[in-house]
Amino acid sequence: MRIIGVNIPDEKKASIALTYIFGIGPAVASQILNKTKIDGNKRTRDLTPEEVNKIKDTIEKHYKIEGELRQVLRTNINRLKETGSYRGSRHARRLPVHGQRTKTNSRTVRGNVRKTAGSGKRKVELK
Repeated sequence: MRIIGVNIPDEKKASIALTYIFGIGPAVASQILNKTKIDGNKRTRDLTPEEVNKIKDTIEKHYKIEGELRQVLRTNINRLKETGSYRGSRHARRLPVHGQRTKTNSRTVRGNVRKTAGSGKRKVELK
């Protein structure tokens, strides 16, 4: 099944399957299913075309998802960079933004370069 350009797995429950869409988490998925009055424990393969259309309409009317949401996030980050804020400078340097420590953590952001432990001296061979 495809909803708004995203393949949704058939074997999962509807409440879990909707989380495969960028911008929809567990809480928003349950809100969507409550608005459309669809049981969240129903498998996606068991949904009728009318129910799928209800879900699509609700998502399109009330939520920003996928490309539109990514564009909004990108413009927000660019605005922070242009204003010269601290958060914008952290984004520009690809460092953690929300106050995390960087001495030992943030390997994924800073790059997974192995640092040498110890003094790094070479052993000298005697002749």
